[in-house]
Amino acid sequence: MNLEILDNINGYSLDEYQRKVVLSSEDAILVVAGAGSGKSLTIIGKIVYLIKCCNIKPEEILCISFTNDATINLKKNIEKNYDFKIDIYTFHKLALHILGNKYVIAPDNYLDDSIEEFFSNLNEIHQKSLKKILGKKYTDKELLNLKRLIHTFISLYKSNNYDITYFKTILKKIRFTFNIFEYIKNKHLILLIFNIYILYQHNLKEENAIDFNDMINKSITHLKEHGLKDKWKYIIIDEYQDTSYVKFQMIKEIIRLTNAKFLAVGDDFQSIYRFTGCDLKIFLNFTKYFDNSCILKIINTYRNPQELINVAGKFIMKNKSQYKKNLVSNKHLYKPIKIVYTDNKIHTFKYLIKKLKDKEIMVLGRNNKDINKYIDNTFIKLEDNYYSYKDIKFKYLTAHRSKGLECDNVILINIEDSFIGFPTKIKDEKILKYVNNTKDYYPYEEERRLFYVALTRTKNNTYIISSYKHESIFTKEIKDNREYVEIIKY
Repeated sequence: MNLEILDNINGYSLDEYQRKVVLSSEDAILVVAGAGSGKSLTIIGKIVYLIKCCNIKPEEILCISFTNDATINLKKNIEKNYDFKIDIYTFHKLALHILGNKYVIAPDNYLDDSIEEFFSNLNEIHQKSLKKILGKKYTDKELLNLKRLIHTFISLYKSNNYDITYFKTILKKIRFTFNIFEYIKNKHLILLIFNIYILYQHNLKEENAIDFNDMINKSITHLKEHGLKDKWKYIIIDEYQDTSYVKFQMIKEIIRLTNAKFLAVGDDFQSIYRFTGCDLKIFLNFTKYFDNSCILKIINTYRNPQELINVAGKFIMKNKSQYKKNLVSNKHLYKPIKIVYTDNKIHTFKYLIKKLKDKEIMVLGRNNKDINKYIDNTFIKLEDNYYSYKDIKFKYLTAHRSKGLECDNVILINIEDSFIGFPTKIKDEKILKYVNNTKDYYPYEEERRLFYVALTRTKNNTYIISSYKHESIFTKEIKDNREYVEIIKY
């Protein structure tokens, strides 16, 4: 067997941990890999090894990732460097492939449109329910927040593949959960959501359309009733920590039908999509769900300096429900995390942009509009979230959207103690626990993972703009690592 191929995967030699993943032969393998550890390189190495050394044909391999960009990049990389034609899908495109592409895909805003349609035509009963939920006098903001809650509830309801009878179960459960006043309010809320759900499903049926959740749910039914034409022998999934229960069901059904071996790659430290139905227990309990399975770790990271990893690792390990890992880097920098205290956000932000003007910059916040508090009319907004200031260009993203990306230097904004700061103090409504399979076992558990993602996007330094008067609990915590963290008072 010629293993020299592992000395040159896309121009890189795989390290000992990456090689162990590539050479492992268990039926199901979970790879726990840290930020910047070369997950994509390891996946490509596995594909090359399977084809060149294990007599597996390219068309017998299925790869799944969670975003269109990730699938496009992986496909281009493999075709350009190896000329392999691999089936590479997002979960939703895989579902459409299974269903035969016979459905119309509903627009992203279709649920919101149905919610607006419902509220534009309230009958007398629904108007009374609305007043029971929000009170007789409610603001536009309170109504908007209610619509957002309904959107989240229905999305989670469908992402867990509950049938319509589960609404009755919820009504029974809330009777024993809330006091009489909360029970009346939440009873009316569930009934209101039920009616909107019925309207939404009706609108989808009228258009012969399916939404993203339907794609997964219908594909599972199709697999059970009609089987699968594809003859996959090996399945590889990236970002496995973001798997929902129904996506997990879908993969289990494909494995049952094909008897394929399975490689899942992910990082529980970076599980940040609970609000979409992601269930981290699927990742943490991997060996319970698959026979002849094992867990491997990739501990070397090639992005962050070791000093930053020390701080970020200590910070994220406050969460109890996750795998322990000690990442190692050959890169070293003196105090790569720099906390900049200020009372003037715009002035300080300009100072940092000019300081880093000759370097690549990524600016990250907690919310879409956080950047507006740090810029004035001297900044110019370009396309694709790019901004410029005196010919200095930088990109602004939320921490959620930054996952999987990296940059020479990162500036974190809105890291302060406020309702929509970082960590956000917006709590999930109690009613969501009936459609959400997970909860925090440690204060701000999900927010802590999100902050970890933001901290680890940098190849060099991470600058945190902090408020004197409203300092974030996260900043207070990490600044105690004085040997790795620089304090700047500006």
